[in-house]
Formats: sequence, structure tokens, C-alpha cells
Amino acid sequence: MADRVYPSAKPATNGSTAPTTAGATANPSFPATKAQLYGASRPLYRPQPNRHRYRRSCCCSCCLWSTVAILVLILLAAVAGAVVYVLYRPHRPTFTVSSLKVSTLNVTASSKLITNINLSVSAKNPNKKIVYTYDPISISLITNDGVDIGDGSFGSFVHGTKNSTVLKTSITGNQDLDDTSAGKIKSALKSKNGLPLKMKLETKVKAKMGALKTPKLRIRVTCEGIKATAPTGKTATTASTSNAKCKVDFRIKIWKWTF
Repeated sequence: MADRVYPSAKPATNGSTAPTTAGATANPSFPATKAQLYGASRPLYRPQPNRHRYRRSCCCSCCLWSTVAILVLILLAAVAGAVVYVLYRPHRPTFTVSSLKVSTLNVTASSKLITNINLSVSAKNPNKKIVYTYDPISISLITNDGVDIGDGSFGSFVHGTKNSTVLKTSITGNQDLDDTSAGKIKSALKSKNGLPLKMKLETKVKAKMGALKTPKLRIRVTCEGIKATAPTGKTATTASTSNAKCKVDFRIKIWKWTF
């Protein structure tokens, strides 16, 4: 009988692999590397997107475009203002105290101030192409120490181009004063220089330039340099207004701030 030869089960050395039978699984060579031991079981690493960086980038982009939009709006407003100035040459209206006649300006023994004054104010529009429209105007007369002498008002009116309008009204008051204020007013009324007064006008005005109309703006007129004297008997006295100067301020309100 012929002898049978059986293949050796010992793996080949020097990096060679032994032949395998059909259906058998080949074993890795020894020694196995770390990649061979752990690579198959470890999941593949995939970097995740950084959400914080994405949000930060969006915020920066929004801030950048907002800043650009604001700068563009400021530039357009400046250009529009320059065009309006060149076309219309706008000037502020002017106010002058025409006359102030004191019928009653008396401090009683009980420190009560009684006032009756006739006031005339001249308003002038120096513009050739701008028309002003005024709301009712409130008036107050006060001393340099801030004591209220009396109040009044002018009605609303339209101020045409290159026009002067005389506004007339009565200033009345009946109020109690403290002893210090009453003493100062009495002394000033008896002096030759008279009682120094300030006049304040407050209202809202809008301007019309051709087809263009502005929104209403607050306007304050402050006139200083008025000196009033108390009348003697029933004859009214005329206050000195030759040195009176009036300052016109437009007051722009943005949210809670007034400029």
C-alpha cells in the first residue's frame, strides 16, 4: 500500500502564509499590528461642524451689514440735506418783542402777585421759498430768579414767505409767592431800572418747501433784556424792550432725549 502525505499545519515562517483549505478563513500574520487589532472595531472618526463658530460668523455678518446700512442712510441724509440747502437756502424765523404794556403788576400785603400785561410779538419769516405753519404758542413771563409772572398764548397761524406777522395777547397771573420772592419783586418794581423779565415761547412748527413737507418740530423762543415797571394809578406803563434779544432753538426729540 502507498504511503499518504499529510500537509503540515505549522504556519510558514519568514512572512509566508500557509495554504488554506477551501472555505477556511485566513488568520492574520503574527505579530498583529495595532491597526489590525483595533481598526476593525473602532468607528470611523468624522469631524462635527462647530455650531458656535457658525453662530459667531452669522452675528459678525449681521453687525457688518447693519453698520453698512446705517452709514448708507447717513450718507443719503447728508446728500439730501445738502440738496435742500442749495435749492432753498433755509433760515430760521426771527422773533422780536414789539411792545409790553403793564396794566397791573402788584404784590399785595399777603404776598400775592397780580399781573395783567398786554404783549405784542413780531414774527418774521426771512425765507423766499419756505412757508412755516405754527401750532398754538404758549407764553410765559418769568423773572431772572425763575419766578413766574404770568402766562398767555397765541393762536396757530401760517407764516408765508418774506412775511412779518404781529402777534398780540394778554399775560395774566394771580399766584401766591413766598416772602423772599415777594420782597425781591417789590424792591425791583420800586427801583428805576425796573424788574428784569424773560419771555419764553414754546410751540411746534412744520416747514413746507414746494411739495416737500417736514414733520413737526418743537421750537422754543427765549427773549431776555426786558425791564418792566409798575404802573402808577390807572395808566399802563410801557416796559423797556430796546435791549431785548430773542433766541430761536429747534428742539428735536429722539426717543427720550431732546436736543
